[in-house]
Amino acid sequence: MRIVSLFILLFFIIGCGYRPSAQLAKSIIGESVYVYVAMSRIDPQNTVLIKDAIQAAFVDRFGSKITSRIKAASILEVSLAGVDFKPLVYDANGYVISYRTVAKLKIDYVLSSGEKGSVATSGEYDFPIEADSIISDTKRFEAIRYACVDAIDEFTAIIAVKGLQREQK
Repeated sequence: MRIVSLFILLFFIIGCGYRPSAQLAKSIIGESVYVYVAMSRIDPQNTVLIKDAIQAAFVDRFGSKITSRIKAASILEVSLAGVDFKPLVYDANGYVISYRTVAKLKIDYVLSSGEKGSVATSGEYDFPIEADSIISDTKRFEAIRYACVDAIDEFTAIIAVKGLQREQK
């Protein structure tokens, strides 16, 4: 019975023309991408630390290779527009035990089709800390990195919509 149900589900998904958003985004981005991460005046120390994480997230999401600006099918220039830490949960004594990190990215792009644009995205990441303690540098970096990856996921969705619109024309 399970196999039949799985077969019907797969047939329905394939029959509807479902394609993952990453696949649509990759058709827009192309096989190679140049990702430049601009230094942030707001948070220069973390920009250096998250640069590799941002580049790795783009490779993971789009399945494209990072290459030089000259050889790239698409060019993405990413800047960290802001980082904010907001208390989420307090314990019975009033100490913060959970924070939400919000990272804002500005992404300027030139796609393989020659289309240019700019997108502002934001990502969130929630994390706990011990009561009556401060956020360590490691936790801060990790939170910013995961929030940036979430913002990149938002960019992936935007590019996937562009791919879907292009296919429908």
